[in-house]
Amino acid sequence: MAKNKAPSILEAIAEIKKRKFKPVYYFFGEDSYNLSSTLHTLEETFKPLLISEFDKETIYSEDRSITDILGLATSFPFGSEKKLIIVKEAEKIKDKKPLKDYAASPAEFTVLAFFHNGSITNLSSEPYKTLDTKNFLFEAKELKGKNLIDWLISLAEEKEKKLSEENAQVMIDIVGESRNMLEDQLEKICVFLNKEKEISIESIQQVSSELKQFNIFDLQNAIGLKDKSKSLTVANNLLNNGAEPTFIITMLTRYFTGLAKITELQSKNTPVQEAARIVGTHHFYYPNYVKARKLFSDEKLVEVFRALLKADVSVKTTSADDKTIITLLIAEILHN
Repeated sequence: MAKNKAPSILEAIAEIKKRKFKPVYYFFGEDSYNLSSTLHTLEETFKPLLISEFDKETIYSEDRSITDILGLATSFPFGSEKKLIIVKEAEKIKDKKPLKDYAASPAEFTVLAFFHNGSITNLSSEPYKTLDTKNFLFEAKELKGKNLIDWLISLAEEKEKKLSEENAQVMIDIVGESRNMLEDQLEKICVFLNKEKEISIESIQQVSSELKQFNIFDLQNAIGLKDKSKSLTVANNLLNNGAEPTFIITMLTRYFTGLAKITELQSKNTPVQEAARIVGTHHFYYPNYVKARKLFSDEKLVEVFRALLKADVSVKTTSADDKTIITLLIAEILHN
């Protein structure tokens, strides 16, 4: 059975920060943020060991063969005790098999680090099997759910800001799960807040609006008001700013699933905070859900869920462009 898991890149980062360097690293995975931050950590931590600038080299895989790269790794440093060789875009190396023999007996005076963007299909194939056996192979996995929320809260703390779990979820819903984009948005919010310590829902919304970018809540609100023109404008803005159609469909499905619960919650006189949690939104947005529910009958909600399923299938099985799929979806949702 093919191996499909490797140790987390976080294990390598922890050791690198202690200046405990391995002779070979092969970093890979879908999380570009972690790959980038690991590269930065490795370069900065290794910097004090470099006496000569010639003992650090960055290589792009398209420019050099694996044989050339390993030849550099086995040549002695110019003036430092160790040298650092960084190989970017390692996924583009056509024949990596020579790396198997090098990994089995690497040069002690070289730290050779490969950065591979994307997943590896079969970790039991060579050279990955040998790299894994020697503890040189590390995977950068994207953070999801609670782990992503905890990371965002921790990042805010590093910037001496307080971010609640609820507001962290709102940020992720607005920005998406890309940690590069989340860090960029958090930085803008911190600048906006200046000396103020707490990141509120209002500040998150304010920064989003000042950037003249709509967010998924703007789309939900426009659809909830049955404003077709505004809905299409917001949807196009989201797509133009990198939102995936699957993200929009998922969030709209979550939105309408929440709307479907409103009537029962109101019949039970459920407090707003608890009702918002059950619906799956921030209490700040809950009044908009209540207003929207009055405009969507039970029969209409059934039609909406059919339209969402149809759009989801279209994204996964047809060649239709993103804007066409989302435009048709909004037209079906708002059709009387």
